[in-house]
Amino acid sequence: MSLHSYQVAQNTTETPRQTEYRLFAQVTRALMESQKETAKASLSKAIHWNRRLWLALQADCALDHNVLPEETRAGIISLSIWVDKHSRKVLRGEAKIEPLIDVNRSIMDGLSA
Repeated sequence: MSLHSYQVAQNTTETPRQTEYRLFAQVTRALMESQKETAKASLSKAIHWNRRLWLALQADCALDHNVLPEETRAGIISLSIWVDKHSRKVLRGEAKIEPLIDVNRSIMDGLSA
């Protein structure tokens, strides 16, 4: 089966909520695994991936046609800004990575409900 066929099958069997959960799970796993490794590159890569995910959520919530309630959108944007700031602190060695993992897990809990 080609990659395209797999992606088409995945898109037709997975709801957007399930896709978001799966992506958060993959990113969160990468963050957790980066804690175990001594290579700074692994941490940087995981942090960058997490920041890209949150930036995409922030951009989506800023769109006028987003159907989420205004309060939810504002909360996601606020979290996204916090994730960006905390990520920079983690990369500079000024903060722990665990709060980023905790926030992602909280989002995953909400998505699985």
